[in-house]
Amino acid sequence: MGVTAENRREALITDEDDIYLASRAMKAMAHPLRLKILCILGGSSEVSVQDIVERVGTSQSNISQHLSILRDKGILAFRKDANRVYYRIGDTRIVLLINALREAFCGNQ
Repeated sequence: MGVTAENRREALITDEDDIYLASRAMKAMAHPLRLKILCILGGSSEVSVQDIVERVGTSQSNISQHLSILRDKGILAFRKDANRVYYRIGDTRIVLLINALREAFCGNQ
């Protein structure tokens, strides 16, 4: 069964809130370091900040700044456990988007 023009129209985002979320998410993901962080998080349920720092290979302050941007845009959720902070992708739709990006661009992270 082929994809018709009608099916493609139905697949388009039509809810204004969803359009806004997708736009904000893609804008936030456009930075190479943030995309790398999301590629790491997209393959795990959650990852500590220290693990992200080690895998990305930059300073903790730099990672923290980018994590803050992703969190402020509603892309990431986090939890604190004693002196460790763990991040995860907070919206299942973002997980789908990240998985598509990981498949296309991230290789085996």
